[in-house]
Amino acid sequence: MKITLLIMMDLLKFRVPAISGIVVLTLFLNSCGNVFVENRHTGAALGTTYSILFYDTEELNLEKEIDSVFAAMNHSMSTYIPDSDISKINRGDSTVVVDEMFQDVFQLSKEINARTEGYFDPTVGVLVNSWGFGPGQQIELDSARVDSLLNFVGFGKVRLNEDNTISKMNAGIIFDFNAIAKGYAVDRLGALLDAKGIENYLIEVGGELVAKGTNKIKNKDFVVGIDDPQANDRSTPIAKIKLTNKGLASSGNYRHFREDALTGVKYVHTVDPITGYTKNSNVLGVTILGPTCAEADAYATAFMAMDLEKSTSLIIDREGFEALILYIDGKGEVKQFVTKGFEKLYVK
Repeated sequence: MKITLLIMMDLLKFRVPAISGIVVLTLFLNSCGNVFVENRHTGAALGTTYSILFYDTEELNLEKEIDSVFAAMNHSMSTYIPDSDISKINRGDSTVVVDEMFQDVFQLSKEINARTEGYFDPTVGVLVNSWGFGPGQQIELDSARVDSLLNFVGFGKVRLNEDNTISKMNAGIIFDFNAIAKGYAVDRLGALLDAKGIENYLIEVGGELVAKGTNKIKNKDFVVGIDDPQANDRSTPIAKIKLTNKGLASSGNYRHFREDALTGVKYVHTVDPITGYTKNSNVLGVTILGPTCAEADAYATAFMAMDLEKSTSLIIDREGFEALILYIDGKGEVKQFVTKGFEKLYVK
């Protein structure tokens, strides 16, 4: 559940057609007299869309390399692909030797699970499926059933072994890395561009972003707009910020929900791994800036389930992280919690 981000490079609009492998090349002469080639790749992957913009002094077509990153991500962590590593592990195959990507995400998830006191938990898959938000079968839930399902939830019940296989205390535990995978994919794409010696880029996958360097058209920082949860017009951001050398991710439950056809009761997409129930809270949306997009992605998800006081306290104490949290106060009015570092990045 990601807030749509309106990406703006000064006055240049960056739209995302659902067609894979498009490469757009444009030459620019910047104010320093250097000639840069603007390269763009856009398309569909990981069940969403992606946009990659980078500047270099020569034309580069990285379509094959980009596709290989997404293919590796799918093979490793897609719960929608039956023969992926994660799908095999979820079915109880303990012989799967996971790749470097899975190892990275597992270890990072373990760290953030501990820091958020269990509110970020990729073993929540059985609950996601049962509430009707995943690839598995939706079931009728009552308090007894939820308590039973919680036996299959908890990152302390899984282990990454020395031989890179995965052990589960309970065979019914289901991994779901969707709350961190897109952010991690953004980081891997950034690593791809870094390895090519590219120093100026903006990468977006499903609303998660990372930026490095500057927009070489104007010699300015990249500027991104953050969606207003109360506005019907998504082209009007609630804020615009400069983004450079940081990952950015957002999460929200104000547009994505499942409604019971009989009762009309709305269930939000955020599942609380502590209680086992979908979370109805006063938090509308969370945007996190972090050293990596994967970390920002995970914390944004966790903060949707955490109480506002806990999340604000945690982010203030985390060096290198900034946040914008939109919430409804006791009077029903939309308020903002903004860290000082985040506020300094605002563009008027």
